[in-house]
Amino acid sequence: MTAPRRADKRLSLQVINAETARYECTYGRGCEGVCCQQGRPPVDQEQRARIEKLKRRWMPLLRPEARALIEREGWVSRRIKAGDPMVRVTKGWCVFFNSGCVLHTLGAEDGKTMEYKPEACALFPLEKDKDGSWYVRQHGYKGELWDLFCLAGKPEAPPATEGLAAELALAAKLDRREAKGKV
Repeated sequence: MTAPRRADKRLSLQVINAETARYECTYGRGCEGVCCQQGRPPVDQEQRARIEKLKRRWMPLLRPEARALIEREGWVSRRIKAGDPMVRVTKGWCVFFNSGCVLHTLGAEDGKTMEYKPEACALFPLEKDKDGSWYVRQHGYKGELWDLFCLAGKPEAPPATEGLAAELALAAKLDRREAKGKV
């Protein structure tokens, strides 16, 4: 296997399918947040603490059924993914979804759009495979089964690297943090 190539000199992160991946988020322009349907991202202890710290701000923004569930059972479930508990879902939607992600909304208000959301959500559609290589999720690539039209990789969609600058920067930051932890 050859080493991943950097398709764009501006990339601070190696993405193995950067040359071919196409992606455009169309939330609010035809997509109403389908990636948040049944969205159960895992959240590690650090992410849980960060989200919990903002609870007084996000609770009033939630859908009534999400607020009721959280008041009754909390926002983290007992289900485990990648070794961490997952965010709860109610009526088919992530508890943080209310005409968009309330954590994203708060982050945007504070100039920290990516900081408050669970990392899995903030990185989407970037994914790290088992050997540590980053890639852009696309239909059929590495067995991708999620049938979201934004993952279709249609030729009319812009190159993924054009619209994923914030996600790529976050992934690079996480890689640097992980590398420091291994020293």
